[in-house]
Amino acid sequence: MRKIHRVVGIILLLPFFGWAITGLVFFIKPGYTGAYEILTPKTYPLDGATPVTAAPDWKEIRYVRTCLGDHLLVRTETGWQHLDPTTRQPRNKPTEAELRSLLKDAFSANPQRYGEITIISADKVQTNTGVEVSLDWNRLALQQKGKDTDWIDFLYRIHYLQWTGIKSVDKVVGLVGLVLVMFLAALGALIAIKRT
Repeated sequence: MRKIHRVVGIILLLPFFGWAITGLVFFIKPGYTGAYEILTPKTYPLDGATPVTAAPDWKEIRYVRTCLGDHLLVRTETGWQHLDPTTRQPRNKPTEAELRSLLKDAFSANPQRYGEITIISADKVQTNTGVEVSLDWNRLALQQKGKDTDWIDFLYRIHYLQWTGIKSVDKVVGLVGLVLVMFLAALGALIAIKRT
């Protein structure tokens, strides 16, 4: 029994070390502030805004003003729509210059993290600080991630035994790991009881 206990213990060393080290990182949370910072478009007061009456199929309304002007964001059964407040017609996606202006304004909240835009590709931009920002125009929402976000996500996958990136395989790895931990604990308890 001791030999089996020793072998199972050695097999579980790698997951235990991974769990302990990543658990310490999750407890201390170094770099989390920037990695998971919520980036939003900078908004301005709605002085003199066009009054809006809700349509019957609108479930939710957001009316905001950015450096690009006024935005009417409405949620219907089919999802979010970005409308012109005056015409109520869908608002065209921003041009490259407009996107640059919108993001530069948003980046002013934390210029050290976001730096300057270097590459624009459709609704995504890369900055000289290694941060990637994507725009969901229908919701007028921004999402950012950097190397620190990728690193913390990598540690998360180690901690939760998501080692292969294949969901079904990772579930089996996790289940096997849990079974081995329970087996190791039960075997250790039996050895301890037999000693007494």
